[in-house]
Amino acid sequence: MFRKAFERGVSAVARTTPRRSEHKRRHHDAAVSGGGGPGYRSQPTARPLVGEQTARAQHSAALPEPQPEPKLFRGHETTFPCHMKKSLQGPDPTYQNVVSGYKVFQSPEPFHCELNGGVLPELDVAYETWGQLNESRSNAVFIHTGLSANSHARSHEDNPTPGWWEKFIGPGCAIDTNHFFVICANNIGGCYGSSGPSSKNPLTGQPYGTTFPIVTVGDMVNSQFLLLDHLGINKLHASVGSSLGGMISLLAGALYPDRVSRVISISGCAQSHPASIAMRYLQRRCIMQDPNWNNGHYYDGKYPGHGMKIAREIATTTYRSGPEWEIRFGRKKIDGKVSLCPTFEIESYIDYQGAQFMTKYDPNSLLYISKAMDLFDIGNGYSSMVEGLQRVRCPIMVIGVQSDILFPVWQQRELAKLLHQAGNEAVTYFELNSIYGHDTFLLDLNGVGTGIKGFLETVLKENGNGKKKRDKHHFL
Repeated sequence: MFRKAFERGVSAVARTTPRRSEHKRRHHDAAVSGGGGPGYRSQPTARPLVGEQTARAQHSAALPEPQPEPKLFRGHETTFPCHMKKSLQGPDPTYQNVVSGYKVFQSPEPFHCELNGGVLPELDVAYETWGQLNESRSNAVFIHTGLSANSHARSHEDNPTPGWWEKFIGPGCAIDTNHFFVICANNIGGCYGSSGPSSKNPLTGQPYGTTFPIVTVGDMVNSQFLLLDHLGINKLHASVGSSLGGMISLLAGALYPDRVSRVISISGCAQSHPASIAMRYLQRRCIMQDPNWNNGHYYDGKYPGHGMKIAREIATTTYRSGPEWEIRFGRKKIDGKVSLCPTFEIESYIDYQGAQFMTKYDPNSLLYISKAMDLFDIGNGYSSMVEGLQRVRCPIMVIGVQSDILFPVWQQRELAKLLHQAGNEAVTYFELNSIYGHDTFLLDLNGVGTGIKGFLETVLKENGNGKKKRDKHHFL
């Protein structure tokens, strides 16, 4: 009986006590995981003997320390050929040699500017002409230029180099020199023969620099009508201009309504809008931040070519359109290793345009003339643009381009609408779907040229909002 009870007790202990191997497994799992499961208490491990501890230490010291894997870095070379190329150019200005063969009208009388009481002691206006003035002196057409253009709109005997509007002017062309006496002048503030910052102040014998007075589009118009007085032309057959020239032609019709028979404004506006002002501000900023600008007095020192180059690169992005560049460049890449220098062909094109232009135009002239464009508002001095446009009494053609981002087409639509609201019943609006953006007026001979030729050569019955209106039709 006692024996049976003892065997039952041993059997019960065997059922409730884990085997030795199971105990070791649980102890190992607990050591690896940092602890056992709920309620589990790890067992203390036996401490090694002193001799055993010393042997282990000697064995560890004999093993080499594990070395970390080396970290790899393979970066970009810090030499930039495109940057070095620009730095080593050492540009010298060439704008004084760009144009030749022009004539200069010089007024010895002081020229009073519109703003800040500015006065020029004398005035120079560079100009060129094509065709013959008729006996009645009534066939003159004045071509007003854009920001950086010179008076050389077409080649002639004194300068056979093709002009910037070569295909638009000449016998049988859009502006037909068989019929018209054509005049083109360099705007004051420029650097191609007319008075500007690079001109010498006759009172000091030194270039004006930034002492040159601030000029406006109105000052440009007034100086050009002094030229017309000098040529003995009382009334223009037409005042024609694109971009800044479109502003000038419009204002000519407003300031001198009795001396302009008709106006053509191409890619112009009634007032500059904030986006175009912002783009021109950035260009001026680039120039004025160039350390060589020297507050505009660099004519006897280092030329601020780098600032001028970047300014032109910014401007170039506004002259064409995205659709044209998609067709022309797309995402085509330049051959060679990818770097921070130009990778795409469009980058190389922008770089080239900046490099080509930076010495051909005076940086100070860009500052002054771009500022004049920003200030333009046909409503200046009037209660509204409509009231300002009531002064334009002659027939007018407004041409806009759908892809233009510098002078968006809504500005030309707005101008035509405002002219109608001002009472002008002889407004012709012509809109082109060219892909060439703002530069369409330089490139689209078919669209722009056809519009100009038709408007200049058609005998108009209407007389704008003047008193001699005969019927409701614009043209015969």
